Amino acid sequence: MEMGRDITPGRLSNRVAFETDIKNENNNDQSQCEEARWRKFLAYVGPGFLVSLAYLDPGNLETDLQAGANHRYELLWVILVGLVFALIIQSLAANLGVTTGRHLAELCKAEYPWMVKICLWLLAEMAVISADIPEVIGTAFALNILFRIPVWTGVLITGLSTLVLLGLQRYGVRKLELLVSSLVFVMAACYFGEMSYVKPPAGEVLKGLFIPKLKGKNATGDAIALMGALVMPHNLFLHSALVLSRKTPPSKRGINDACRYFLMESGFALFVALLINIAVVSVSGTVCSDKNLSQDDADKCSNLTLNSASFLLKNVLGKSSSIVYAIALLASGQSSTITGTYAGQYIMQGFLDIKMRKWLRNLMTRCIAITPSLIVSIIGGSSGAGRLIIIASVNIFKC
Repeated sequence: MEMGRDITPGRLSNRVAFETDIKNENNNDQSQCEEARWRKFLAYVGPGFLVSLAYLDPGNLETDLQAGANHRYELLWVILVGLVFALIIQSLAANLGVTTGRHLAELCKAEYPWMVKICLWLLAEMAVISADIPEVIGTAFALNILFRIPVWTGVLITGLSTLVLLGLQRYGVRKLELLVSSLVFVMAACYFGEMSYVKPPAGEVLKGLFIPKLKGKNATGDAIALMGALVMPHNLFLHSALVLSRKTPPSKRGINDACRYFLMESGFALFVALLINIAVVSVSGTVCSDKNLSQDDADKCSNLTLNSASFLLKNVLGKSSSIVYAIALLASGQSSTITGTYAGQYIMQGFLDIKMRKWLRNLMTRCIAITPSLIVSIIGGSSGAGRLIIIASVNIFKC
């Protein structure tokens, strides 16, 4: 009996220790599994941020500014609806690339007859050009505000700088994605900083975001302009190609995991894009609806353009308001021109299967894209370039 009393506690303690070891091992395995999932997810991060820049280009910013100035926060729901549908369509494009191993332009070339293929290629090129016009002109406006150089000179500089930045491709697409993602967060910091100064009423912003309204003069036209600026067909070609830069395991589970991770990444990137668009509309709506607005500023609000919008923060930031605004506009324009050129490169390669060096294909794509902007900026100056942004934002080739 004494031996039984001595052995039983020992056995119990051993059993408790054994169960504790099992629990610790299970916890360690679970933590390692979660860490492995995070590492796997981070390996897929990048394409979504490149794609999200199309929804933050200067064309979007100009329509946001005008919608806010004319209707305050009442048209925010248009941006929300547009970006929800953008997430659905972009995720389908990413899934197409993951499951087939080829991007959209290559599949169109393989599946459609010759005449249909040529028509699709021309429409895709027109979409790239119409999307690139606001990006190039917006960057030129930013350079004009910062350095007082003519708009047409800024168009040329934008074309050259885009080619230089695209040279990062030789070091891998991840370097380019890191650069562009950094520009997204620079832009976000600028616009969130602006909104923190202006402090729009949160209740009215939320109402505008979730309660659809089309009241007031030209509300329908402004809503169409907002939606048109969010239509980015070339993004589908770009997204389906960018996902191919990741190594997806050739198994059902590997493909499903890749599709899920790309959806999560795209959702986060487009959520950031939504917040920036909300900030732009809110800043414009708050400042232009101020009862103490001077007559000069009221006149600017009635015809708000990218080149004149820096006054929105002059009462808060003084002379530095134009610098903050120009930096955000420069980040928006330069990063979106990179992705536009990148998309044009995949479209030309996929539809035409032209064998040439990347730098030469980039040069051809860039020259084609900036030609309309250069001609209009030389002939019409900054006012003509500003009108061209609105026309390009609702271009028939995009819709």
